Amino acid sequence: MADIKYKRIVLKISGEALAGEKGFGINPPVIQDVAKELKEVYKLGVQIAIVVGGGNIWRGQTGAEMGMERAQADYMGMLATVMNALALQDNLEQQGVPTRVQTSIEMRQIAEPYIRRKAIRHLEKDRVVIFAAGTGNPYFSTDTTAALRAAEIDADVILMAKNNVDGVYSADPNKDKNAVKYEELTHLDIIDKGLQVMDTTASSLSMDNDIPLVVFNLNETGNIKRVVEGEQIGTTIRGKE
Repeated sequence: MADIKYKRIVLKISGEALAGEKGFGINPPVIQDVAKELKEVYKLGVQIAIVVGGGNIWRGQTGAEMGMERAQADYMGMLATVMNALALQDNLEQQGVPTRVQTSIEMRQIAEPYIRRKAIRHLEKDRVVIFAAGTGNPYFSTDTTAALRAAEIDADVILMAKNNVDGVYSADPNKDKNAVKYEELTHLDIIDKGLQVMDTTASSLSMDNDIPLVVFNLNETGNIKRVVEGEQIGTTIRGKE
């Protein structure tokens, strides 16, 4: 454990990352690779909590743009995150990693309801905890869920795993060749510069609770382990100046 920089982490995985190049749904090779990577981190003795998005199946904002009532569309998005959580749980357990899924909306036949103390106890017993269904409330993103859960369980860091993006840039590197990559920022920088890392609510919550954030590329093998061991990859966003 002497070589580990972060003992307890919240890993935020977007739904799009689980879709891989397919762009929609769950890509089996991708989720299998994620499970294998997490097993390597788990073997280091790191306590792992995961917040998974649902954008590979449904995005509440898209539904709202189609004319659907926003709250209803967001609830559909929450259900999409549960599907991803169950798929990730199954792949982790195939790797021999014990897991628990906790949902913010009760569905006891398939998962535990979210209880803070129980989640912490699972982590202390070396179980990976997957948080699904967002915060249980419409209008709040899974980024905000990650910031909230990290504060609640006293996590050392939020690891934001991106799909083929290796950090935070001044502009979209896929569209602007002059985009500059940032090595370090603060949450206040993210808000002031309007950088598309996480929504303002999530940034403010992380800043208020002094929770660092590391943004890195999920698609490069071994990156999660590198971050946990303290290697400087991607972009580190500090809680305070």
